[in-house]
Amino acid sequence: MRELQADYVVVGSGAVGMAFADIILTESDASVLIIDRYAKPGGHWNVAYPFVELHQPAAFYGVSSKELSGGRLEQGGLNDGLGELATGAQVSAYFDDVMRHQFLPTGRVQYYPSCDYQGDGQFESKISGERFSVTANKKLVDCTHLNTEVPSTHLPNFSVADDVRFMPLNDLPKVSEAPAGYVVIGAGKTGIDACLWLLGNGVDPDTITWIVSRDAWLLDRRNTQIADEFFFETMGSYANQMESLAEAESPDALFEKLEETGYFVRIHPDVKPSMFHAATISTPEIEELRRIKNVIRLGRVKSISRDQIVLDKGVVPTSPEIIHVDCSASALANIGIKTIFTGKTITPQMVRPYQPVFSAAFIAHVELSYADDDTKNRFCAPVPLPNHDTDFLRFTAVSLANQYQWNTEPALRAWIAGNRLDGPSKLLQGLKPDDAEKMQVVKRIQESVPRAAANLQRLLQQVS
Repeated sequence: MRELQADYVVVGSGAVGMAFADIILTESDASVLIIDRYAKPGGHWNVAYPFVELHQPAAFYGVSSKELSGGRLEQGGLNDGLGELATGAQVSAYFDDVMRHQFLPTGRVQYYPSCDYQGDGQFESKISGERFSVTANKKLVDCTHLNTEVPSTHLPNFSVADDVRFMPLNDLPKVSEAPAGYVVIGAGKTGIDACLWLLGNGVDPDTITWIVSRDAWLLDRRNTQIADEFFFETMGSYANQMESLAEAESPDALFEKLEETGYFVRIHPDVKPSMFHAATISTPEIEELRRIKNVIRLGRVKSISRDQIVLDKGVVPTSPEIIHVDCSASALANIGIKTIFTGKTITPQMVRPYQPVFSAAFIAHVELSYADDDTKNRFCAPVPLPNHDTDFLRFTAVSLANQYQWNTEPALRAWIAGNRLDGPSKLLQGLKPDDAEKMQVVKRIQESVPRAAANLQRLLQQVS
């Protein structure tokens, strides 16, 4: 067994591992050893479906030291006029470029792709079979806790008969002859992407059946932009969110207010959502999805046979001439939370909603800036990942508590304001006191945040 060592041993070179390592390399002289099961950096992007895109603007994704996009706006299509959404191929090439042209040339990075980490500082090459023992002189960074599930590696939790035409959405571009119809199984972001891809390729919406076990609250992508021309949409949306949280008397009233003010959107206005996975969507995408009329809401799929689909609450017919598209994988296989700093182990998780790469970079900065775990964990409480609609309350409460802690530390505030991955700071930079309309939005936020944090505790008692 070959013995290795480095200051930081990072298990996983996905977006989180790369964003963490980037800060360690740029803000210290520490050495980093990175282990990953894939042959290239990028994590699940290596096996994502061919037509996948980021669902937030590419301008604040990736590592802090290198921008992924040029800040361009989309021209045409369902995201016309909004910030560029990088394709999966672009994201994969980006992380490969960061590794080859930024990390490795430092001389402080050892990179072991195509390796399985087996725990206790041991890993093995899947290619050569060589075994390694590695010592983390400072910390082991476990980036596998929030392991992302993708359709191509996901095993469905329902039975599928051998004579059923069944595939992950990765294989949709391989279809060589039009079937009698398509059944899309899954209501999350992958299900949305599958439906949009089919419609975008000319499939008659009447030949698409969409199995939706739970409807979801979604975020309007227009409110996630960080270009100055979107100041009122993005910062105004945040003001609306905080005011809604401050004034709501019940969770139901909160969701109604969030939808009324445009913070939340839904695909089908006549169905009350019960799920929230923080997916974003554009208004034209919603209009396109509403063309699909055959939406099945009978719970989860239990089995698919040659001529029928059995669900929790009923049965629908099918046939061998129909292609069944599996979009049932959970984006994150493990939604439990762990303490981030525990002795010689760091377990990166989100410390700000919707922003895993910013969170990883922030955690790395906190690791370098503070000595004891208690202080580090005070600044880095894990934001619980949402599943049910009411989880929005829980993760927003933790987020506001984290933001309060950060505001007590001038050095952290300055770091956040200067970090490329922090979108809101970019909108506030250069804001002039005489810009009365924009300053009014900022004032609304400042006045409503303390009231929102207080009222959240009362709302949480109603759902606990």
